[in-house]
Parts: sequence; C-alpha cells; structure tokens
Amino acid sequence: MLDSPNKSKPLDAIAKADVAGFVLAGGRSSRMGTDKALQIFAGQPLVVHALSLLRQAGLQASIAGARSPLVVFAPVVEDPQPDMGPLGGICAALAVTSASRAVFLSVDLPLLPASLVVFLQHHACITGAAVTLTSVNGFPQTFPAVVCRSTLPALHSELEAGRRGCYSAFQATATRMGQPLSVLPVELLVQSGHVAHPDDLPAARWFLNVNTPADLHRAEDICCNSSVI
Repeated sequence: MLDSPNKSKPLDAIAKADVAGFVLAGGRSSRMGTDKALQIFAGQPLVVHALSLLRQAGLQASIAGARSPLVVFAPVVEDPQPDMGPLGGICAALAVTSASRAVFLSVDLPLLPASLVVFLQHHACITGAAVTLTSVNGFPQTFPAVVCRSTLPALHSELEAGRRGCYSAFQATATRMGQPLSVLPVELLVQSGHVAHPDDLPAARWFLNVNTPADLHRAEDICCNSSVI
C-alpha cells in the first residue's frame, strides 16, 4: 500500500527531511538552438520553474552541471567532467551534498506538479530504495528521480565506463546494491489521491520534455488549455 504524506507525515516534516534538490541544466540544448534553461515559459525561464517546483516541495534547490551562468537563480554545482551528460551532473551533485538523498529534476519538465516530488521523496525515505522513479502509461520516466547518496560509487562506475544513460545507470546501480528499482505508476498515485496537478492536467501530459521550440509552444498551449491533445 502506498503511504500518504498527508496522513503519515506532515508536509513541514518532509520539508526538513534529509533530502536535497537539484535541477539538471547542463545539456547542450542542441535541439533548442539556445540554452533551454533560459527559455521563457509562462513568463519565466524554465530553470526558474524547475527551482520553484523543488522549493514548493520543501527542498533547498540547487543547479547541477550548468553550462551557462545560472548562479543568479540558485547555487550551482559545477560538473568536473563536462560533456558527460546528466549522469555527470548527478554524480557531481551527490559528491558535494551532505544529504542522504537527492531529488533530481531535469530543467525541461515544466508541467510537473510539486505534489509528485513531495510524494516521491516521502516514499523514498520510508522504503529506503536506492533509486525511486515514476512511470506513466507503463513507461518508466527517468526524472524526477530520488537517489540515495550511497549510490554514488556505482553511478560513477557507470559514468566512467561510458554508460551515460541515466535510466540504465539507475537500473545497474539498484541491481549492484541488491535492490529492485522502485518505479511508482503515476496513474495509481493520482487515483489514490496521493498526487494531484493544480491545473488538473492529466498525468500523461506532466512529462512533456521541452527540447525544441515546438515543444515549448506545445507546453504553453497545454498550460493555457488543458483540453489540448
């Protein structure tokens, strides 16, 4: 049975849990044509939306692996091995944080609700899972992810071996640590009342990745009109 953060632990207690929040913003943004972290969505840069989501979930938010000068928005953890993709940013963040767990959110998911991040970190703290993810329509989603700091050696090994895919690295790390990968179906979380979107967007729309100008326009349309398919 899924635990409800509202019933088993007050939100202010979750906010004080040993969890840090990081926005991954170190990509090349080649498909966007310019730094997507600074692209404007609903009047604000995407990086501001991502940081706000983590803060709404009660987390102190930082930026990991940023290529551009995003320090004006939040503290930045520089990746000592640039060009290694988001897994490099994850390893860099885990190497410097003192928290036992970290929530990682990619900068290009502006439609996610903060309640999902709240529940994921709560569930991860209760279960002790090495990595906690979600799925939608049966497909696992790489982000948001709650990752234990103890996974750093295994994740770094994957990175050094040239296996930079985050999801496959999460799988390999969980196996190496003798744990199943914890993947929570978002539809079940919504149906059970554990998670909700403030604009009543269907769960399938939450995970729209804004990688291109067309994606950005589509996200804007969805934000303004939940009936857009």
